[in-house]
Amino acid sequence: MVVSLNYEGRRRPMLRLYNTLTRQKEEFKPITLGEIRMYVCGPTVYNYIHIGNARSAIAFDTIRRYFEYRGYKVDYVSNFTDVDDKIINAAHETGEEPLDLAQRFIDAFMADTKAIGIEPATVNPRASQMIPDIIDFIQVLIDKGYAYASDGDVYFRARKAKNYGALANKNIDELEQGASQHVADAETARKEDPIDFALWKGAKPGEIRWDAPFGPGRPGWHIECSVMSTKLLGDTIDIHGGGQDLEFPHHQNEIAQSEAKTGKTFVNYWMHNGFVTVGEDDEKMSKSLGNFVTVHDIIRTVDPMVLRFFMATTQYRKPIRYTEANLAAAATDLEHLRTARANLVFRQDGASKGAAEQITTAVTDLKQRFIDAMDDDVNVANGLAVLYELVKLMNEYATSDVVYADSVALLLSTFDAWMQIFGVQMATETELLDADIEQMIQQRDAARAAKDFATSDRLRDELVARGIILEDTAQGTRWRRA
Repeated sequence: MVVSLNYEGRRRPMLRLYNTLTRQKEEFKPITLGEIRMYVCGPTVYNYIHIGNARSAIAFDTIRRYFEYRGYKVDYVSNFTDVDDKIINAAHETGEEPLDLAQRFIDAFMADTKAIGIEPATVNPRASQMIPDIIDFIQVLIDKGYAYASDGDVYFRARKAKNYGALANKNIDELEQGASQHVADAETARKEDPIDFALWKGAKPGEIRWDAPFGPGRPGWHIECSVMSTKLLGDTIDIHGGGQDLEFPHHQNEIAQSEAKTGKTFVNYWMHNGFVTVGEDDEKMSKSLGNFVTVHDIIRTVDPMVLRFFMATTQYRKPIRYTEANLAAAATDLEHLRTARANLVFRQDGASKGAAEQITTAVTDLKQRFIDAMDDDVNVANGLAVLYELVKLMNEYATSDVVYADSVALLLSTFDAWMQIFGVQMATETELLDADIEQMIQQRDAARAAKDFATSDRLRDELVARGIILEDTAQGTRWRRA
């Protein structure tokens, strides 16, 4: 565990996380010192991801990045569900094989999430690649009396699970009533109890299938995550994450089947992100409601880093209202941050050697306050407030008559490290500048010095046409992208 100290040496509170299971914030204590084993439910790959799906990916990527900033080694597993009714139905409509369709949308997911700054997972397991392990897992549950075969299907006896429903704060009677209203009569007839859930679905004509001791078929939805998590991360893991809609039944069923098999606590900390909503009535964004916008489409017209900044800077448990106005506000805020960074980068040339003591002291204090804010259940909103204080300091220092190289470097490195946590890439002046633009800026500066304003204006217009905006400052001409 990383211990936080302020610059005067006093011990600070440790990292605290809100645990959905206990409904309270708890001090985070990893299973292994300095390491975190983390599993986050990934997408069912039958379409492009919408920004509601992206919210979960961005939220937990931001959380992971903060853990890494705090010095933890994070083993991060996030799955692809590539065997599912929705995939089978979509493949039937397109004439593709189900696994081919799934691969197509896995490729799209990887491209879209790369664009919005999602770090690659340590492992991205797929249900179709874990079939032997899934079959073995189910067989153990049958042998222990927790599961039973029925007319080709295999079901889990939910009532045998300890505290079934606790994750979603539901009792058995509520679950039984809900199950009787939502399960088809034919499936109910195959179950011993309406609240039992499927581990294995018997083969249907024309559907993808695998042979198993309890009959040919394919996995149910819930079993894959238990198998993947326990196989790749161990019987007990530190953190399991996903959207709030997964609390029940998906995550509750994961707990039931995993702990029935291993006899151990499955997850120490359950974390769930809030929804993305649309409209004045804050309706949840979802494919089933048809009110979604895909990441694939939006990043064609919107800077992917704007979308990332918009979604990463809301505390993960809170809902996000998606509107064009909110997205535009995020774009404006991000541009202010980029400009502040560019202004300070511009002062690197000609900076004096050494450091300004007041900058060192101020940044040290801001760093601790940032950690204090983020250690409170990764409260990015409060962390962002500290970031804006840093930006104010950067802007003030950039206009100083004299700046010191070490202080400029300290401000920039702190800013960049925090923006990395939010997953926003801040391109440097060196990365943006090319030889042609640099030459045109030098030519314009020479024309202005010679009072050749016609040439100066022409060069400015040409630069604007190439997406370059010039800013004439007391320290010289600097530029930024439009």
